[in-house]
Amino acid sequence: MVESSEKNHQKHKWMIPYIMVAPAMLVVSVFVIYPIINSIIRSFQVKETGAFTFEHYLYFLTNPLQQSNLIYTLGIVLATVVLTILFSYIMALYIRFSDSKLSEWMAAMNLLPRFIPGMVAVYSVIMVIRDSGVISRVGQVIGIEIQLGWMYNFRGIILMNLWFNIPFATLIILAALSSVQDSIIDSAKDVGATKWMIFWKMIFPLSYKDALIAVTFVFMSNVGSFTTPYLMGGNAPKMLGIALYDQFNSYMDYEKAAALSVIMFLICSVSAGIYIYNNMKEQEWEKS
Repeated sequence: MVESSEKNHQKHKWMIPYIMVAPAMLVVSVFVIYPIINSIIRSFQVKETGAFTFEHYLYFLTNPLQQSNLIYTLGIVLATVVLTILFSYIMALYIRFSDSKLSEWMAAMNLLPRFIPGMVAVYSVIMVIRDSGVISRVGQVIGIEIQLGWMYNFRGIILMNLWFNIPFATLIILAALSSVQDSIIDSAKDVGATKWMIFWKMIFPLSYKDALIAVTFVFMSNVGSFTTPYLMGGNAPKMLGIALYDQFNSYMDYEKAAALSVIMFLICSVSAGIYIYNNMKEQEWEKS
C-alpha cells in the first residue's frame, strides 16, 4: 500500500508546477491575450456587418491627417530616444566614475522624478515654460521679454519626455556600469590606454546591452504616450495615443481604434525585435 501511494504521488507530481502557474496564466489570458486577439479580429471587421475588410488600416496609412499623426509621433519618439540615451549615458558615466560631490548629488536627484506623479510633473513644467509661466515672469522682472513657445507643439512634448525618461534610462545604464571594476580601469591606465580606448574597448562593450534595453523601453513607452501629448500637444498633428483616444472615445469607432492599436503594437515590436535579435546573436557568439 505504501509503495502504491508513493507511485501515485510521483505520478501526479508533474502536475504541481502547472497548477501553481495556472492562476497567473488565467489572469494573463483574460486581461492580455484575449484583448489582443479581440482587437486584431475587430480591426478587420466592418462596423455594421462584421465582414472582413482592410479599410481601417488603409484609412490610417493613406489618410493625409493620419499620416501626419504617424510621422509626427515617430519624429517625437526617435528624438526622445536619441536625446535620452545621449544624456543618460553621459550622466551615468559621470556618476559612476567621478568621486566628486556633484556626482553624488546628481545620483540622488536622479531618483527624485521616479517619486513624482506624472500628472503633477507635467503641470509643474507647464507652469514654468508656458508663455505666462515662471520663466516669462522672471524675464519681465529683469526687463526681458521671454516667450519660449514650447507649449502645444513637439518641443514641449520632447522636453517632458526627457524629464520622464532620462532618470529611468540612467538607472539602467548605471546598473551596467557598476559591474565595471575599478581595478580593470586602473590596469588599463597603467599600460598607457587613453580614456577613449578605455571607453570604447572596455566600458561600452559591457554596457551597450543595457543601453539597448533602455532604448527599447523608452521607444515603446513613448509610442503610446497619452498624458504629456494630451496636456501639452496641439490640435494637429497629434500623437498616436491621442488619435487612438479620439477614435475610441470621441468617434466611438471601435474598429478603427482596434486597427490603430495593432499598428502601434507593430511599431513597438520593431524595437523589441531588434533587442531580441541582438540577444540571440550574442548567445550564438557565446556558444561559439
